[in-house]
Amino acid sequence: MHAIQTENLTKIFTVNQKDPGLRGAVKALFRPSRKQVLAVDRVSLSVEPGEIVGYIGVNGAGKSTTIKMLTGVLMPTSGSVRVLGRDPHRQRVANAREIGVVFGQRTQLWWDLALIESLNLIAGIYDIPPKRYRELLERFSEMLELKELLKTPIRNMSLGQKMRSELAAALIHEPKVLFLDEPTIGLDLIVKERIRQFIREHNQQYGTTVILTTHDLGDIEELCQRVMIIDKGGMIYDGPLATIRQRFGRERTLTFEVHPRHLGDLRQHAERMQLPQGARVEAQNGGSSGGRLVVRFDRTLTSASQVAASLMGQVEVVDFSLSEPDLASIVRQIYGGALENGNGKEGKV
Repeated sequence: MHAIQTENLTKIFTVNQKDPGLRGAVKALFRPSRKQVLAVDRVSLSVEPGEIVGYIGVNGAGKSTTIKMLTGVLMPTSGSVRVLGRDPHRQRVANAREIGVVFGQRTQLWWDLALIESLNLIAGIYDIPPKRYRELLERFSEMLELKELLKTPIRNMSLGQKMRSELAAALIHEPKVLFLDEPTIGLDLIVKERIRQFIREHNQQYGTTVILTTHDLGDIEELCQRVMIIDKGGMIYDGPLATIRQRFGRERTLTFEVHPRHLGDLRQHAERMQLPQGARVEAQNGGSSGGRLVVRFDRTLTSASQVAASLMGQVEVVDFSLSEPDLASIVRQIYGGALENGNGKEGKV
């Protein structure tokens, strides 16, 4: 059985429209104007037990609306959705017992209570056996560094402390599926890495299925082997992260530090330089310690060693470095229409 499965999942919102001013207010009162907004458009997906899947898209693409339908908060306009074999909206209580949810900009903890009191209440709601609850509390306190925070009211915590507490609250009843909606938003690098490590270890130890929506592509690179990309409510890619890296990450960058004696004719060298097919000079500049040449090349047409050997035969190179394309640049290519040009055939589009 799939952990999560949807077929043609669709959500349409009816939105009231109002003209500005008193006239618009009166008109809206007696003759309201409404329009329909398609938020999620026939999304079909399946997630296997134990997977960590990245679900990404720009603001307004439909990510959070999808998550809300999967958790039972919203009812689909059409299509079907199953989480652990259940309809999340019609079987909300049973579904809630098996899932955990973290919304990066909302809290499930009680603002004025100490963390331990909130966790005690959640343990009571889910009827967690006292012995098991103590074991989980000890584990989460150690892994998420919560021991010093257990007696601290939520309102007095920093953003990073709140997010670590939210993760403990979402997992204290040992859900089989975990939904993470922007879990690292606004956090510093150290806290982000701690949270990523915790999610990775928890998934490996308990086999928890994780759906991760985020704008931080570092989260995706660190945690996910599979990614789904949504745009304007529709799925435009569903497949391995490695596949989109191979298809859209063909360009590499070599940066060469050139000996200071070449500063005077660096531009001339760049203009008449002979490079292998698929390589081009992207930029050149000079400084007090020497010059710099940035060369981009297509790895399917040539190699880094060929580009480096060619350039070293023309100028004196002091040092050089190779840069791989990051996920952010790849996603920008996809949103720029790369899939429409036929480059996304291996994904489920």
